[in-house]
Amino acid sequence: MDKEQAKKEFMAMLDEAKEGTGRPSEEVFAELEEKFSAKNVFYITGDTHGEFERIKNFCQQHEVEPENTFIILGDVGLNYFGGGTDRKGKKKLSKIPVTFFCIHGNHELRPSKALGYEIQEYRGGKVWVEPAYPNILFAIDGEIYDFMGYSCLVIGGAYSVDKYYRLARGYRWFPDEQPSEEIKRKVESVLAARDWKVDVVFAHTCPLRYEPVEVFLPMIDQSTVDKSTEIWLEEIEQKLTYERWYCGHYHLAKKIDKIQFMFEDYDILPQTLNMQEEAELIRRMERQAEIVQALGLLDDIEGEI
Repeated sequence: MDKEQAKKEFMAMLDEAKEGTGRPSEEVFAELEEKFSAKNVFYITGDTHGEFERIKNFCQQHEVEPENTFIILGDVGLNYFGGGTDRKGKKKLSKIPVTFFCIHGNHELRPSKALGYEIQEYRGGKVWVEPAYPNILFAIDGEIYDFMGYSCLVIGGAYSVDKYYRLARGYRWFPDEQPSEEIKRKVESVLAARDWKVDVVFAHTCPLRYEPVEVFLPMIDQSTVDKSTEIWLEEIEQKLTYERWYCGHYHLAKKIDKIQFMFEDYDILPQTLNMQEEAELIRRMERQAEIVQALGLLDDIEGEI
C-alpha cells in the first residue's frame, strides 16, 4: 500500500466514524466502557492438572483484575485426592486475585457436600464453592450462566483413555467421570426449554465428529475407548443452535468450524460471538494497521482532520 492510498482510506474511515449511527458519542462510549469493564472480561484456557504457575504468570503479565473471570476447561487438578494434598493446590490458586470458573474433567472428583462444598448462585446458574476458597468456583453440568449477556452452557466430563493403565498401577480413576444419565436428561431438558439455542458451550470433550484423531495415543486401542459421551455430544451439537464451543481434554490448541480446543494457550471470550463478524473485524483491524504503518506518524494529514 502506498502513502496516497493509505491517506485516502484513512480519511474515509474518519468520515465513517463521524457519521456513525447518529447516536450521541457519550452514549457510545458508555456502552463500550460497560462492555470492556473488568467484570465482562473472561479468559479461557485448557487443562491445568494441578500446575498453576503458567496461570499465575499469565495473570501477572496481563495485569488480570480481581473482577475478571478465568475459565478452566476441565482437569483443573484441585479435586484429585479429596483431602489435604488438594488443599495445597487450592491455596496456591486462591492467592491469584481473579475468579476461577472450573469445568469438570475426567481426572478429578466431582465437588460435593461430602468434600466440603456448598451450592451458590452465580451469574444465573448454580456452582459448587468451598467457603475457604471463595474465588474458585466449580460449574455444574447442565447449568446456564450469563457471561457478558451470552447464554453459556456447561457440560463437563469425559472418558479416561488411560483408565486401565491407572487401575493397573493403583492410580486414581473416577467411575463418575462421564456425564450420568441424570446429567444427560438435565442437559437435554434445559436445551429443550430454550428451543435448543445457546450462545456458548463450555465442555471438557467434544462431539464425536470433531475428535482430533491426529493426537490419539498410538498405544491406545481405540476399540476399547468408551466414546458414549462424544456420541451423545454429537447428538446435542446436531440439534443445537450455537455460536462457539470450547473444550479441553485433548491437550492441543486447534480451531475447526465453531469448535475450539484449548490446552496451554489462552483466549478471551469475544465481544462478538458471530465468527463471520469476528473475521471481518480482524480483517478491518489488520487493514487499519497497514494504513497506520503506511502513513507513518500521520504528520502530513493532521491539518486535514
